[in-house]
Amino acid sequence: MIHFTLDGRTIEAQEGETIFAAARRHGVELPHLCHQQGLGAPGNCRACVVEIEGERTLAPSCCRTPRAGMAVHAMSERAQAARRGIIELLRAEAPAATGELDHWATVVGTRPSHFAAHFAVSPAPSFSPDTSHPAIVFDAAACIHCTRCLIACREVQTNDVIGLAARGQIVFDAGAPMGESSCVACGECVAACPTGALQSSQHADAEKLVASLCPYCGVGCQVTYRVTGNTIVGVDGRDGPANAGRLCVKGRYGYDYPQHPDRLTTPLIRRTDAPKDARLAGDKAGWRNQFREASWEEALTCAAGGLNRIKAAHGPAALAGFGSAKGSNEEAYLFQKLVRLGFGSNNVDHCTRLCHASSVAALLEGIGSGAVSNPVRDVDHADVIIVIGANPVANHPVAASFMKNAVRRGAKLVVIDPRVGELARDATHVLQFKADSDVLLLGSLLHVIVFEGLVNETFVAARVDGFDAAFRENLKQYAPEAVAAAVGVPAETLRAVARLYATARAAMIFWGMGISQHTHGTDNVRCLIALALLTGQIGRPGTGLHPLRGQNNVQGASDAGLIPMMLPDYQRVADPAVRARFAELWGAPLPATPGLTVTEIIAAAKAGTIRGMYIVGENPAMSDPDLNHARAGLARLDHLVVQDIFLTETAALADVILPASAFAEKTGSFTNTDRTVQLGRAALEPPGMARQDLELIEEMGRRIGLAWNYGGPAAVFEEMRQAMPSIAGISWQRLEREDAVTYPCPSADGPGHPIIFTENFPTANSRGRVFPVSYRPAAETPDADYPWVLITGRQLEHWHTGAMTRRATVLDALEPLPYINLHPDDLAELKIGAGDTANFAVKLITRRGELVATARIDAGLPRRTVFMPFCYVEAAANLLTNPAIDPFGKIPEYKYCAVRVEAGNRPPAA
Repeated sequence: MIHFTLDGRTIEAQEGETIFAAARRHGVELPHLCHQQGLGAPGNCRACVVEIEGERTLAPSCCRTPRAGMAVHAMSERAQAARRGIIELLRAEAPAATGELDHWATVVGTRPSHFAAHFAVSPAPSFSPDTSHPAIVFDAAACIHCTRCLIACREVQTNDVIGLAARGQIVFDAGAPMGESSCVACGECVAACPTGALQSSQHADAEKLVASLCPYCGVGCQVTYRVTGNTIVGVDGRDGPANAGRLCVKGRYGYDYPQHPDRLTTPLIRRTDAPKDARLAGDKAGWRNQFREASWEEALTCAAGGLNRIKAAHGPAALAGFGSAKGSNEEAYLFQKLVRLGFGSNNVDHCTRLCHASSVAALLEGIGSGAVSNPVRDVDHADVIIVIGANPVANHPVAASFMKNAVRRGAKLVVIDPRVGELARDATHVLQFKADSDVLLLGSLLHVIVFEGLVNETFVAARVDGFDAAFRENLKQYAPEAVAAAVGVPAETLRAVARLYATARAAMIFWGMGISQHTHGTDNVRCLIALALLTGQIGRPGTGLHPLRGQNNVQGASDAGLIPMMLPDYQRVADPAVRARFAELWGAPLPATPGLTVTEIIAAAKAGTIRGMYIVGENPAMSDPDLNHARAGLARLDHLVVQDIFLTETAALADVILPASAFAEKTGSFTNTDRTVQLGRAALEPPGMARQDLELIEEMGRRIGLAWNYGGPAAVFEEMRQAMPSIAGISWQRLEREDAVTYPCPSADGPGHPIIFTENFPTANSRGRVFPVSYRPAAETPDADYPWVLITGRQLEHWHTGAMTRRATVLDALEPLPYINLHPDDLAELKIGAGDTANFAVKLITRRGELVATARIDAGLPRRTVFMPFCYVEAAANLLTNPAIDPFGKIPEYKYCAVRVEAGNRPPAA
């Protein structure tokens, strides 16, 4: 500690701490406009100047560190007069400024500006506000050139959009209007701006603030909802463990969908004169003619009565349920319990089957747990970061920002993907491999590690099984020189990346659905596990395996047992001892046979063996592969109950629709991709007659014979703690107090364990295991009739099936129309331009369907490959995708199918 005097009082400063920070810690708040926590201290506004004895000039306190014995005067007449003059000058120069500048003007007691006469003679350039962006308005007349926005954009989110030009003017890219720039609308600049020069276009004052969570991807950003009446008028990032105050465009601006006119507010029952027709799924014009309004009593009686009749006539196996990864842990837990006890079967699943089922299958097999080993922000401790089969800049933007920060710190980034995305510009190595050659590529990395002597023999001897002669013999076929042509990556690059990873002090692997959504997805993940185990890159800070979760609670829903072969905490339903424990806790016997998965349930519905379903918050009529098949299966059901907030494509095929609660209308716990359990708090009341999801699940349970009376999420969570040792130490009261606790957390006074597998693995013998894999091509490969490859995925502005984001004003304004990405040379060969007019349409045709959308240039794609987001109902990519599944994870092959590409007619309107 360093001792110095501040206005005659001796205070302490930590080594490296600034005068500004030390003063604040001791209760002295100095004006500051360019400095903000987390944005550094450029020292260019001079609003925080102090007087230091022995120095001729005043010093900016935000970028000066004290010396022992230094005498600092913050409240001297000279320092106060200087600060007052600086703020008066800034107010005169930026007359439109508000916010923090107004606050500090009041604090320092500014006078009517004597600079006004100067600006009257030599006026500053006049600027019209830039309103070209749907989310953000820039008013240069309020800008004081503090550069907070520039630092936030370049150094925090690392988007590099904002810069300086001319005499310190803020510009976007090379001077483009903001709406035409490469801005991704994360809003970090808006959050940083102290004057209102950058404001959200929908800015409004709030009556109350509610601490909650973002409803979108698995990162789990903490947010503050700004609420007026029963409407959210803005969102700010909180300093949560996953986001440190950061947000992306969806988290900051995708908040108004609960108020959309399409919102369900009344229970609906299918009209007797409106039979189901799978062709109506996606036809909004026909939906309202299919249903009539009903009371809650009639709707619930009809919903439960139909399910009860099917069970009585055809047995428990004729019923199934889909829960949701968008709902809370309590909803997921209660829903799977309803299916198992009320329906009497294990036919319960959710969207993890469609995203990371193969990852979970391989992780359970190899290391005994489907959870991530290290949180995203452990990249702070990594020397090497591998991102494979994922586009976090679009799908997990806040996580991507921490990865980019790590690269700026000195970490080496390796991006491995058939499609080169935005993250590649920060990469040390970019391996753009040929789609479907994943196993060959990963096998070559393992080959190098094993046969160049890079295996961590000590770690393997202590903690790994399966590394035997057969495993090594199998790897011989994957020599880099032998597979380089098939993979499309030079052998020397494969060797360099393998060496880089194996010899790093700490290396992490992140992957997404580009790895998991294949018929060989489980084999892909087996290879990733082998990489970590053979090199010992697991169980320490900055190491490990992290499958990036796509939905906000896919981790928690899986943990809670929303899986057909697993009870809560991944306890297998086929294990008699496990069933006995749950039978004692739940007071009833459990079915012993593992249930059907998502795709198996849809197939069984089409075959007529599944006759009734209860679907909460899922939209398989948009998310399943081969949508014509999926919609036909749903349409054939004798009785379908859908509980949702909008009349989705799935709800269009229902017999009863129950209007439910949006994310911001419910209180519950949610578990993010880091295994952190966090509390989401209700900010709004559901509209009209809509009711809470948890309340409806409980009521449905009572009406099918379960004596339930929980009374709210806290009581359900308390039962979950008894069923799930991983969260036993996390009470509801602790969540209310701490907001976030990472599991495993076995004791109430324990901190939780962000990093796991530090000493052993949760397997029968506490050891991990590696498995040999053999290359198998995709289930459908290009041929003369369908010579191209289709890859599907998500995009930055929209999420999942678009039910929420396409009803969010800003998000839909940013990306209102479906599109298809193609390499520029492919567009030229097809004689198709890129844009949004009728002349630039592309038609895609597979063995399952066809669609038309606008062409968009993507130089990051390989030739003869197209990419398409799957959130647009008017051009639903999953009409085309192949339902072939991985034999282990039972996950469909969304990421690869054969397609024919032609010039198309006018694409559909939004």
